[in-house]
Amino acid sequence: MVSKSDLIDIRRLSLQELESLVKELGQPRFRARQIHSWLWTKGARSFDEMTDLPKGFRQTLRERFALRPIEIDKVQHSLDGTIKTRFRLYDGHLIESVLIPVPEDKRFTVCVSSQVGCSLTCKFCATGRMKRVRNLEPGEIFDQFWLVNQQSMEHYGHPLTNIVYMGMGEPLLAYRNVWRSIERITDPEGLNFSPRRITVSTAGIARMIRQLADDGARFNLALSLHAADDEKRNQIMPINEHNNLAVLMDALEYFWHRTRNRISYEYIAFAGFNDQPEDADRLARLCRRFPVRVNIIEYNPVEGVSFTKSPEDQIDAFARRLRKHGVMVTVRRSRGKDIDAACGQLANKG
Repeated sequence: MVSKSDLIDIRRLSLQELESLVKELGQPRFRARQIHSWLWTKGARSFDEMTDLPKGFRQTLRERFALRPIEIDKVQHSLDGTIKTRFRLYDGHLIESVLIPVPEDKRFTVCVSSQVGCSLTCKFCATGRMKRVRNLEPGEIFDQFWLVNQQSMEHYGHPLTNIVYMGMGEPLLAYRNVWRSIERITDPEGLNFSPRRITVSTAGIARMIRQLADDGARFNLALSLHAADDEKRNQIMPINEHNNLAVLMDALEYFWHRTRNRISYEYIAFAGFNDQPEDADRLARLCRRFPVRVNIIEYNPVEGVSFTKSPEDQIDAFARRLRKHGVMVTVRRSRGKDIDAACGQLANKG
């Protein structure tokens, strides 16, 4: 008898594979669409919920496949309305997601994770201090969206409006599963979420940025830039040594011309490191090759890291200098700092 841990997760199967499966099991073809709808439209968490399937067929599915939804492990509420949720996966590992509400703009964003841990060791990031264990399954990413959407409805009476792949892990190192999760979430026959409201963030993997373009990505792309010259970026982001700024700019320009999707630069302001006028001038030069928006982010303290955040007046002066260069700039004040839910703070802390 096959052990439960060896069963294939049914959410790995495409609709076409489900159609082959039901045919093999002597069921009519429409059963495949029923299963697909339960998984990706109704968010079923067990085979027992699939009540329009015959009981015997449900038992056969239980014996041959696994359905491994993520489970809520801990929920923390910030004073500013942000909600951080720690989820437990079927194998016991933990990940975190964050609901970021802006009710006055009717904007409710979920920040989802794509990996357990991270392998990139960015010097300012709590997740980067963790060991990468594995990529998340498409269903595990989908579940984050599904469960946080329920939170948004419960607490704010409004569904999620945006998804950012900016949680734990590097999405482009979990490329296939991230891509499949977006397919599931945006499927017109499923949740039909607009890909224009999805942003995938990367620390900068040039060949995979080009792959996104070649695969016809319809979602937005964010580069975690944080320094506008190679010398400084090498100091804080080791990935830059193999994906330097010249290579990244070529890849992003390729992405822009192939997709016309929105590109943004995420730029954490560190006091005395990358927040000076000459840093703004270098950053402005990187914004001239294709349309791009710069999001300046307050640094959020991480235990054991020596960086400190730039003062607000310094950040504002930096933003003004960029605007004088004609750069589109948004200054993002951190949300959820009191529960370690802000940018760079996700680390499964108790």
